[in-house]
Amino acid sequence: MMMRRLVHARAFSTQSGLKSRLSELIKVKQQQKDKILKAHGDKVLGTCTVSQAYGGMRSVKSLVTETSLLDSEEGIRFRGYTVFECQQKLPKAKGGNEPLPEALFYLLLTGEIPTEQQTAELSADILARGKNFPKHVVDVLKTLPKDTHPMTQFCVGINALQTQSKFAKAYSSGTLKKPQYWEYTLEDSLDLIGALPTLAALIYRNSFKDGKLAANYDTSLDWSANFNRLLGYNSQAFDDLMRLYLTAHSDHEGGNVSAHTTHLVGSALSDPYLSFAAGMNGLAGPLHGLANQEVLQWIIQFKKHYFSQGLTDDAVVRALWDTLNKGQVIPGFGHAVLRKTDPRYTVFREFALKHLPEDPLFQVVSKLFEHAPAVLTKHGKTKNPWPNVDAHSGVLLTHYGMTEASYYTVLFGVSRSLGVLSSLVWDRALSLPLERPKSVTSDWIEDAFKNTSTISQAEE
Repeated sequence: MMMRRLVHARAFSTQSGLKSRLSELIKVKQQQKDKILKAHGDKVLGTCTVSQAYGGMRSVKSLVTETSLLDSEEGIRFRGYTVFECQQKLPKAKGGNEPLPEALFYLLLTGEIPTEQQTAELSADILARGKNFPKHVVDVLKTLPKDTHPMTQFCVGINALQTQSKFAKAYSSGTLKKPQYWEYTLEDSLDLIGALPTLAALIYRNSFKDGKLAANYDTSLDWSANFNRLLGYNSQAFDDLMRLYLTAHSDHEGGNVSAHTTHLVGSALSDPYLSFAAGMNGLAGPLHGLANQEVLQWIIQFKKHYFSQGLTDDAVVRALWDTLNKGQVIPGFGHAVLRKTDPRYTVFREFALKHLPEDPLFQVVSKLFEHAPAVLTKHGKTKNPWPNVDAHSGVLLTHYGMTEASYYTVLFGVSRSLGVLSSLVWDRALSLPLERPKSVTSDWIEDAFKNTSTISQAEE
């Protein structure tokens, strides 16, 4: 009983008012869930063809994610707000022009645009939680070879932080009740988000610098600015870029690899540290988060190989066709869901036009934006010839001196914590069960279609 009291006392330390507001909203959402299940529980939400079963379950409607919704034509909406609306409506740092990621986290959790005061309180709470970073995690990172990929270090570090999990401690005590799951999930999520800038900065400094944090942890700054100081960057423009970067990459509904993996592992009641670490292993894949690293490397080589004589329109078009005729792809163009230019790409492009219009790599990106969609459309093998967020983000980071492309996915991971962890809180609040879809074999499919054009539901 004493252990439970200690855990409970420490668990509810947040002073942001966020928990009390969430408690009110959860009751409403639980009622909505119950009403939907009662009225529509036996309705067909979607179907799955054989092609979709073999093809990554694209467009199969089988998940409920409250925090964001991705439309193929207009892009992502965070709780109903577009990226552009979030830029306008979310509170900003004093002297800054881009939204604070802490404010977006509040929006993802509650569905409400926070006030300046609510944002300041939440930011202060997150910064306070991250101040005392566990020494054993520093020691674990130091034992890894210096050439360990930053994302591998990130996943190791998150797992090492799991010793701090309040959910795991409370659950192991045997007294944690199901209605409390979301509260402990929220606490772990806030603690983890607070710790990530130090973890990510340690990885950067260990891998590419002197192995020491570049500055003291500063709770007077916002989440992004403090992160930049730990990394070794002290520029208001880069602070604004980091705020925009961490906001824009935060969430992309529930079916992408990192979000779905976090949700899946969390459905086993794995605590937020273990669930998020699993999601980050997915983000590290070249078909997901690692793509931003590969796109920048490709742009640099593309510029070096083709444009020694100048970046003319004709030269760009010839270079694009040369690339495609060699059987290669143009990375950063196309998306599994989107059929228009990714709005996250657009906000990065607008940032570049404002802050670095003459940057040589940005000029290459601009020329690709002008000509690649038309070339890809004429080529005829791409459903979506428009650029996604990966086509632009690396160029912005490079401009401000962060040239270590292998590190970029770690920044993506820090950002993605806001989306997948807010979703995890709602998973527990709505008591979503262990995820267990039905699988079949190729032989089963063949047998099922021998004498009928439809597949009846199989018994487990």
